[in-house]
Amino acid sequence: MAAIPQSSSERSPLLRSSSASSTLTASEPQDGASEEGTGQLSTGRGVCIAASVFVLIFILTCNVSLIATIQSPIAVDLEAFSSVSWFASAYLIAITSITPVAGRLSQIFTARVYLLASILIQAIGLLITALAQKLSVFLVGRVLTGIGSAAVTPIALILVTELTSKKRRGLCFGCVNTGYTTGVASGAIIAGALEPVIGWRGVFGLQIPVALTAATVAFFSIPAPKLNMKASMESMTIRQKLSRIDYFGLFTLICTIVLFLYGLSASEVQVTPLVLSACMLVLFLFVEARWAFEPIVPIPILRHKGNLLTGFATIGTMTARWSILFYTPIYAIAVRGWSQASGGLMLIPTNGGFALGGILAGWLHIRRAGSYYWSCLIVFFLFAATHFTVSQISNPTMNVGIYVVALFLNGFFTGALLNYTLAHVLHLTLPANHVIVIPLNSTFRSLSGSFGSAISGGIFLRELRRSLVDGFTKQGVKGNADLINKLVGTPLMVHQLTGIEREVAVDSYTIALRTLFMSGSALALAMLAIQAGTGWTAPDEKDNALLSNSDGLPTVATREPATN
Repeated sequence: MAAIPQSSSERSPLLRSSSASSTLTASEPQDGASEEGTGQLSTGRGVCIAASVFVLIFILTCNVSLIATIQSPIAVDLEAFSSVSWFASAYLIAITSITPVAGRLSQIFTARVYLLASILIQAIGLLITALAQKLSVFLVGRVLTGIGSAAVTPIALILVTELTSKKRRGLCFGCVNTGYTTGVASGAIIAGALEPVIGWRGVFGLQIPVALTAATVAFFSIPAPKLNMKASMESMTIRQKLSRIDYFGLFTLICTIVLFLYGLSASEVQVTPLVLSACMLVLFLFVEARWAFEPIVPIPILRHKGNLLTGFATIGTMTARWSILFYTPIYAIAVRGWSQASGGLMLIPTNGGFALGGILAGWLHIRRAGSYYWSCLIVFFLFAATHFTVSQISNPTMNVGIYVVALFLNGFFTGALLNYTLAHVLHLTLPANHVIVIPLNSTFRSLSGSFGSAISGGIFLRELRRSLVDGFTKQGVKGNADLINKLVGTPLMVHQLTGIEREVAVDSYTIALRTLFMSGSALALAMLAIQAGTGWTAPDEKDNALLSNSDGLPTVATREPATN
């Protein structure tokens, strides 16, 4: 970690400090820790923060990918064959819904307190999930786990911007991404290997002591607020702190996301939830613009062209990316006949590429605060190209080595893409607003996971069911409704079949996967066009001032900077 100045002012964000006087001016940009500060975070403390946050990120992402390899025993145990897409969606929707308010909560309660409280909720969710005997209870546990996990992403990114220098920021962002990709890759493999030994309930239960230990270490390692900020915080009662949360805005945002994803993730697209989602979105925007005293996402930030378009491009591109993460293990299990544990191995090359791409981009290129416009566009195109390649080679006869290379490159360009787009959007927005921009960017990433689960699941399941029905009909196989229902939710069952039934099942999974990945490639190209509209112009220097509330807690600049 870089040096952290000791001086601070009431206008400083939670962990950020100024190397000058306590009165900030437009000439004193607050964009990362000062490299000339006199105070310094100790090596031991920095290692504890990095290690504990890495573990929490690992657990967060494990809970996404592990579903890919253990969904079959869960579906059988809970008799939930037609609801498997909700195993991941319930978790991701909960994360997405809470992440926008994470920045505000970390301001009100401090990052360390908010993180510890969130992990306690996560532990309760994991316990409920492990003990669930019904689908409804299982999904409640997944939702609570997601709510508790929501703090991890924004706090990790905020800590990077607050405790590191601009020169090291890109590399640290790459390291955060490495934590994500390690969890995604390992979660499917570890769960697939452990499930036959300890059962799927044990897979969830084992995470509880690890998460609580990491949260405790993080709590005692993350620096407390500076004295003047601490005094301001301690002068407020819990009721006063809670009153600062925009509950109605949070409620309308959650309804918008849940209704939208529910409408797309069902076996058939549901129009009514989509219409209600649009209505709730309008209400959310009205609340944020006209009614909320301290909105979750201030409208000037939300409508900022660079921030908004980067968000849309991130959602679309990562939605396509999640289709790879969710369904390449399914490809290995259903099409190639691999075991659950071996199916998870498909995630190693693509997530290894993701980690390497993010680290190399940050280490070799993102070593300053500035525009990365053309880098973003080039990497967007390369990502779309590799996605299309994966769609064409996802068949039973493809050489495994070629498939692994394609997955590696897809992950490599994704890791670089996320690093470049985050660095670029920080260039396009005021440093004073980064405490809101970073959680918002995390929301877009989380939303893409929800979309990737719900939308990809909807596309895949609809195409798989249609292919199974058509395949069995052409082969003249009768009375297969129950078999189709089980095959849709249990890819492990495919290679337990024989003869015509097995042939139809493999062909149907191949067709569904090809359709899904081709859709992702087309979506990525569309997102390239959206990213191109962000421009490259930084905010005016005169706008580079930090505003504050009367109680000393940081807020955001309300003037929207001009962008190209």
